[in-house]
Amino acid sequence: MTISEMVARNARTCPDTTAFIERVPSKNKRTEITWKQFDEDVNRIANLLMGVGVGKGDFVMHWMMNSIRWLEAYIGIVRTGGIAVPLNFRFTGKDFKYCADVAEPKAAIFDEQFIDIVEAVDHPLLPPAKCFVNGTKQTSAIKSLDDAVSSMTSAPPGVTVADEDPCGLYFTSGTTGLPKPILLLHKNMECMAITEVVHGLRRPGDIWVTLKPFYHTGDWIHWLASLILGGTSVIQGDRITPKAIFEVMHEERGTVAMLLVPWLQDVLAALDNGELRLADYDLQDWRLVLLGAQYVPPTLIERWKERFTWMEYEVNYGLTEASGPGCIHLGTENEHKVGSIGKAGFNWEARLVNERGEDVARGDVGEIVVKGDGVMREYYRNPEKTAEAIRDGWLYTGDFARMDTDDFMWFVDRKKDLVICGGENVYPVEVEEVLQSHPKVHDVGVIGLPDERLGETVVAVITLEPEIKPSPEVEQELFSFCDERLPRYKRPRRIIFDLVPRNPTGKIEKPKLREKYAARGR
Repeated sequence: MTISEMVARNARTCPDTTAFIERVPSKNKRTEITWKQFDEDVNRIANLLMGVGVGKGDFVMHWMMNSIRWLEAYIGIVRTGGIAVPLNFRFTGKDFKYCADVAEPKAAIFDEQFIDIVEAVDHPLLPPAKCFVNGTKQTSAIKSLDDAVSSMTSAPPGVTVADEDPCGLYFTSGTTGLPKPILLLHKNMECMAITEVVHGLRRPGDIWVTLKPFYHTGDWIHWLASLILGGTSVIQGDRITPKAIFEVMHEERGTVAMLLVPWLQDVLAALDNGELRLADYDLQDWRLVLLGAQYVPPTLIERWKERFTWMEYEVNYGLTEASGPGCIHLGTENEHKVGSIGKAGFNWEARLVNERGEDVARGDVGEIVVKGDGVMREYYRNPEKTAEAIRDGWLYTGDFARMDTDDFMWFVDRKKDLVICGGENVYPVEVEEVLQSHPKVHDVGVIGLPDERLGETVVAVITLEPEIKPSPEVEQELFSFCDERLPRYKRPRRIIFDLVPRNPTGKIEKPKLREKYAARGR
């Protein structure tokens, strides 16, 4: 079943159920919409796009902040048989032009904050008459989306869309250069929605709370479980702070949410320093916190469980090429394996292989490869890169892990982040895990920098807890801490006190760190 069909089915079977609650506390805004209303709005957008020439297989740029309108636009695009191209809200005009050059879109829907950038990009296939802006700001050439859809019929457009048809072109976050275009199918989306429900991440009656950007396959895929169940979801606007997280979970009786590692750290820090008090909020309905998108330190989970004793947690491993989280997962019943990313997910296979594609021995480091219906069709217009990533049906992830005797995988690191120091392989995550366990360390990113004698040297960039000031004494304390816990070749040779940059999905932007400190000759 396509995601468009799931929406239409919900409109028939539970028309009056609240589909979405959108909150923007800074504007004192709270909006509710039923599945029937949502489906009708989707039809209006689909009919609008078809009226300007969008047909099956056409791409439509989709550049918006999280909102109900974001979802209506996405489903409206795919209901025409078209392919949505959701963009990172941090993209620049250069990024927008690059994505438009790749996708060759027939139309665009975007929020008003991006209107100046879109106007400045003169793309031959994207005339203003086929651009629609969501908001009050508009131009004489670019139409208001609200005005344009107001005259559209809410009748279904009547386009037949198959499971094997593409539905989304996702550009990766671009932390390693130009973002790669990943083509996903309706089949991929259905696979992940089912996987998430089978894993127990969503149950009938759950209220899912979206905190992360929809343009990324993380919270988008998590939302699909609510879609397939016909459940209610909350979209939280504004900046995500510990207080904002507590307020939305308390006020909307949220049951499931995905938090990034920095958010967990911030929540615990706010509880520790008295900025937040659990007694001021009723969070007992919050049954499950989802984690992923990056390595999750076991010490962080242990601290979280001390505060939220009733709450379960689940670690999901995934990547956009595998339609987001879930191809490997821990399972709430496996808390005794804290630190592991888990086993192959429902209807997935997973292995660890060497550079020749052969299975490695238990306990040895190998590359994670996965197979399942969530694997992308291709890197769009890049058959060479696609053939490199997908071999005999297996997706090569570029991530390293070890497997224990119980078949649980333990994430080691990204292949591209491997540091080779004096001929020895150093996996930065192992060093980060040690440093993250120090009470004075708030965040840490470990990289390799060129060294004439060793090839590369291990460098730790550390953000200290707010009350701790950088000093030679603190630096020596951290060096000594590593000396006691790491073999010599894995120990950082340098410690730099600085902010650890992370992208909107929570991943450490290590290329930025390497560029910054290599350029400084440090």
